[in-house]
Amino acid sequence: MTVDSSMSSGYCSLDEELEDCFFTAKTTFFRNAQNKHLSKNVCKPVEETQRPPTLQEIKQKIDSYNTREKNCLGMKLSEDGTYTGFIKVHLKLRRPVTVPAGIRPQSIYDAIKEVNLAATTDKRTSFYLPLDAIKQLHISSTTTVSEVIQGLLKKFMVVDNPQKFALFKRIHKDGQVLFQKLSIADRPLYLRLLAGPDTEVLSFVLKENETGEVEWDAFSIPELQNFLTILEKEEQDKIQQVQKKYDKFRQKLEEALRESQGKPG
Repeated sequence: MTVDSSMSSGYCSLDEELEDCFFTAKTTFFRNAQNKHLSKNVCKPVEETQRPPTLQEIKQKIDSYNTREKNCLGMKLSEDGTYTGFIKVHLKLRRPVTVPAGIRPQSIYDAIKEVNLAATTDKRTSFYLPLDAIKQLHISSTTTVSEVIQGLLKKFMVVDNPQKFALFKRIHKDGQVLFQKLSIADRPLYLRLLAGPDTEVLSFVLKENETGEVEWDAFSIPELQNFLTILEKEEQDKIQQVQKKYDKFRQKLEEALRESQGKPG
């Protein structure tokens, strides 16, 4: 799986167009989270009920896809029936991510050689990724959602547990924008092939893995301390905003009182 970056952050610029290679494990080393009752606003995983397409059907779909793809990002079919192509992932993370402190961004050489820069230091820091940043990934038809998530985290040297994140598909239906959470075993490139190249029809979004209840046990002590620091700062900002608002009201009321007292009765 290769990555092409197009975003603004401390790691890469808007003008940057890199194609980094990295490899992700095909199995997870994390325990499955306990099943919780989902809130009404939480999307359920997609259930795949369709039969697997035949090789001829895949070839026809790829040919149709490539005729509609206008950005030279077509799909390529291999002799063994697998195929490769590109997907774009929008990053919509509201919380800060944890990364190694004082580490340079991962280079193409580091990715190819599987150099784990995060393991070179125990220091950690947190920052917000730019909202709605976009990552372009070159993946195969066998690449799973789990591998896409792990690959994105590795690219940004994010050391948070991958289970904290989820990949959603965003679709437009009846004039509404809908998000549907994908299973970790789903294969995004197949979904891209079925939907066609138009990102208005289907796009992928990386978000926090909301389960209706925050699993605080999944966070480390430094992460929790950092959250408290961020909340305290936000609290102070809100307090200052409210104080400024009512200071202006008080000032206007005092001016109105002075004007009324100065007028002859």
